[in-house]
Amino acid sequence: MTTTLRPTGPLQEEADGARSRAYEVCVNSRPVGTIEIATLPSLGPWAGTIRSLRIEAPDRGRGRGTVAALAAEEVLRAWRCTQIQVSLPPESIEAARLATALGYVERSRNMSKPLNGPPPSLPEGVRARSMTDGEFAVWWETGLKGYARSWAARGLSPDQALAKAEADRTAGLPDGLATAGVRLEVLVSQGETVGHLYLGRGEIRPGERGAYVYEVEVVEAHRGRGLGRALMLLAEQRALADGVQRIGLHVFAGNTPAHRLYESLGYRTDRVNSAKPLL
Repeated sequence: MTTTLRPTGPLQEEADGARSRAYEVCVNSRPVGTIEIATLPSLGPWAGTIRSLRIEAPDRGRGRGTVAALAAEEVLRAWRCTQIQVSLPPESIEAARLATALGYVERSRNMSKPLNGPPPSLPEGVRARSMTDGEFAVWWETGLKGYARSWAARGLSPDQALAKAEADRTAGLPDGLATAGVRLEVLVSQGETVGHLYLGRGEIRPGERGAYVYEVEVVEAHRGRGLGRALMLLAEQRALADGVQRIGLHVFAGNTPAHRLYESLGYRTDRVNSAKPLL
């Protein structure tokens, strides 16, 4: 039996260059499921994804999903994509097993928590203030390079990683410090700057927006003193002050200390993001 993909509509192309197309998964021309393939503008024109894959119950367990996913990779290669990413909820155990079998490796997670209590207090002796213009200029340059290195360490080429970092920063901060809905603050302890917070707005879960922790960082010399937790509490303070009821973040795989901190604060995984190169 031959499993193939049959388009159910024309190729969709957006103004930003994004592409998508829906297909039927067919066995000897008999429809047994559906699949939707797209590119990911947030990562660049070289990145693709399988938005959805569904095989009808009577045809499951026969390798139809595996063949459909491999066929999707061929479509993305034809679109000149060099890598593919899938984003799955943690309860999608069978889909995660399929991704692992096909060589996908976890890259990151999206986590969130509801905000329904009183604002938390910062530790004694710690306070926060807005970032100055001078601090913003330094943070922009050093943070951009660090963010790009994080993506390069996870399979992006240096040029791709820098392009993504620049695009993300520009999209999130089009007016710099004056960008509406953004908090750029520094944490101060004993008169010394010990860390910073970048809090904005973003999609926390599919179709749901809220406060988004884009970046927290403790100055290296002050790490190990609980200041990362203090920055996260500051983020919750500011989100609650802005009337937001859910806060989210993105954490790279392998950053075990950060993952443990977020879980201890009540964050739970919404999506597991895995990727593989398209050779």
